[in-house]
Amino acid sequence: MKSNTFIVILIFLIFFVISFLSNILGPIIPDIVSGFDLSIGLAGFLPFAFFVAYGVASIPSGILVEKYREKKVLLWAFMMAFGGALLFALVPTFTVALVSLFIIGIGMAMLQVVINPLLRVAGGEANFAFNSVMAQLFFGGASFLSPMLYSYLVLNVHAGTAPNAFISTLNQIVPADLKWVSLYWVFAVVAFLMVVVVRFVKFPEVELKEDEKIDTENAFKDLLKNRYVFLFFIGIFCYVGTEQGIANWTSKFLQTYHNIDPATEGASVISYFWGLLTIGCVLGLVLLKIFDSRRVLILFTVGAIVSVLVGLFGPVQAALYAFPLSGFCASVMWSIIVSLALNSVPYHHGTFSGILCSGIAGGAVVPLIIGGLAELVGLRLAMLFLMITLGYILSIGLWAKPLVTNATVKSWKELFA
Repeated sequence: MKSNTFIVILIFLIFFVISFLSNILGPIIPDIVSGFDLSIGLAGFLPFAFFVAYGVASIPSGILVEKYREKKVLLWAFMMAFGGALLFALVPTFTVALVSLFIIGIGMAMLQVVINPLLRVAGGEANFAFNSVMAQLFFGGASFLSPMLYSYLVLNVHAGTAPNAFISTLNQIVPADLKWVSLYWVFAVVAFLMVVVVRFVKFPEVELKEDEKIDTENAFKDLLKNRYVFLFFIGIFCYVGTEQGIANWTSKFLQTYHNIDPATEGASVISYFWGLLTIGCVLGLVLLKIFDSRRVLILFTVGAIVSVLVGLFGPVQAALYAFPLSGFCASVMWSIIVSLALNSVPYHHGTFSGILCSGIAGGAVVPLIIGGLAELVGLRLAMLFLMITLGYILSIGLWAKPLVTNATVKSWKELFA
């Protein structure tokens, strides 16, 4: 099919919006804790409410796409994101925050299911690998920028004379003691604009390939007989749990143990965590052309373990560099675990992918566990739970036996050919 540049750019924008709405929780958790006078344990329910939606909605979303097609599901997804963000912006309480985050999470899960097959068709199969990398760069770029927007809003909303009409408007609708709620007004506007854009765009017809379809009957029965399905599901669960465990608790950790302002330097650390995770994806692509993916996974996981330990037990300056570096080390984990999983099971890849995506619920459970443990032993020791999830990811590099290994080059000339 001929490439549709406009649709490809729109899909990149959707990736940007997904990340923009999904990865802001980490920087704002310290403000939510103080704003609602929460314990750390209760704060752990915030990422839980968001990411558990992925576990609930991923497979049903695949079924909806097959029945109602991409455009309707995209519209429903953005309407849910708009409704969830607006609800919390209007009624900023802890209970409403949980409901709001769950609604937004369902919307984001629906988007994730739609956009990869749509990108394959809109951009052409020959360009799919390149476009997928570009999409991840947009995703990472939004994760890098959203903490900066948070800092800007917190420093300017209700801070004296408004520097522009945007801040002046927010001053009138945002509570003075909950300045970070202004983010959710921005989210509501962004989601609404995406509803308008999607409503008037004509999307190409997407014919799902066999490995993109979800079969909830025979395929599940076959897959559940294969132990690798369960093992790799845990791998995705541990990866997303690790990623969100670091992203959601680092700012609070730095505030608690090093008196770092979460609205400025804390947000900056999380911003660079996502930025380095994005840059690492590009380096990972090169390394995977040279080395066996299992070796790359082991190397980067060891680096992540060291980085997290230095961040937790090192001095403040070391922590400010180590936590972002852990993002760089985590950058290759998702793609390698997914590729090893799909290359280890020779059938029902569409349904298997749906099961793997359900493992995103690890982003709900691991931060919640860390929050609960922090009530008992303190946040520093609680974050050592990440050694368990990283240890499991490390083990994948040792026991994985894919039916097909990643293709590697034999010379530098071949690498850049």
